[in-house]
Amino acid sequence: MADKKEKKKLFLPKFSKDDKFIHQSARLRLISLLYVIEEADYVFLKNQTGLTWGNLSSHMEKLEEKGYVDVKKEFKGKKPQTTAKLNDVGRKAFEEYRQKIKMMDKMVKEAGSTS
Repeated sequence: MADKKEKKKLFLPKFSKDDKFIHQSARLRLISLLYVIEEADYVFLKNQTGLTWGNLSSHMEKLEEKGYVDVKKEFKGKKPQTTAKLNDVGRKAFEEYRQKIKMMDKMVKEAGSTS
C-alpha cells in the first residue's frame, strides 16, 4: 500500500484592506516605482508603467485620497507639470505589504521543499 504524504497546513498571512488596495496591479506598479525614487513626474510614471493618462490619473487620485502619495502641481515655464512622491504613510503601508508577501513566499517554499 502506498504511503500517503502528510499534508502540511499553511498559516498564510492575512491581507488587510490596505494590502488589497496596494495589490491592485496598476497601484502596485506605481507604489513600487515611487518607493525606490524620491519623486517622479506623471510623464515618467506613465512611460514606466504603460498606463494610459486616464488610468494613471485615476489611480494616482486613489493613492492620494488614501493618503499614500503627495501630488504637486506646478508650472515649468508655461507647461504644467504634476509630480508625485510616496509619503511616510504610503512607504509604511508598502513595507508592511512587502513583509507579508515575503513571509508567504517563505512559507510556500518551505512547504514545497517537504513534499
